[in-house]
Amino acid sequence: MRRLIGDRRARRSEGLFVVEGPRAIDEAVAAGLEFEEQFVPADRPDTAVAAAGPARLLGPGVFERVAPTQHPRPPIAIVRQRSPDVDRVLTGASLVLVLDRIADPGNLGTIIRSAEAAGADAVVVTPESVDPSNPKVVRSAAGSLFRLPVIEATLGDVAAAGLVSWGTTSHDEHAPTDYDRADLTGRVAFVLGTEAHGLPAEAEHDIDRWLRIPHVGPAESLNVAMAATVLVFEAQRQRRR
Repeated sequence: MRRLIGDRRARRSEGLFVVEGPRAIDEAVAAGLEFEEQFVPADRPDTAVAAAGPARLLGPGVFERVAPTQHPRPPIAIVRQRSPDVDRVLTGASLVLVLDRIADPGNLGTIIRSAEAAGADAVVVTPESVDPSNPKVVRSAAGSLFRLPVIEATLGDVAAAGLVSWGTTSHDEHAPTDYDRADLTGRVAFVLGTEAHGLPAEAEHDIDRWLRIPHVGPAESLNVAMAATVLVFEAQRQRRR
């Protein structure tokens, strides 16, 4: 279990992720996910979630050592991920968030949560991004990871599916359109880059159009999760209109 928590490659190769706490496990149960194992402290067997299957009891101090957080709340479960068909998801999608080399797991989880709340069809992470099965992503997504398709693909894959890619920028060199003046009612993919540097130059040939979120105050830019939230809710506002 400790290997799965700390080893991204092991989680990906086995299609598993770690879920901590009764609320998150209830969300996974409700989403119909398959549970591999469940763990609770030996002195707290009553914390097991019955719907997640039999629980393995861990001796004194063991639960705290294997948990992904400093002050874990039992139980912890190993859950098998769904493997959605990438081409099918992209071909059928009309609103997608594409995250290119996002590094912070808290940002990724928050974006997944916002995407589901706004009615997006999928979140795409490029191969260089943080692993969606990272326990911090699972926690910050607050259950949305279990329901919304989160797939690994490239910007080229998104373009091949016929989605119009809108890159996000705070610079004028691309002559960006203010986000609330752009027509976002078609098949749209918002592309956001790294927290520190935005989209790399090599990604620009896969971007069809550019957006910006105008600032009134002197702040240089928004946090990437905040920017993604603003954009995806604006797209849905236009679609409801």
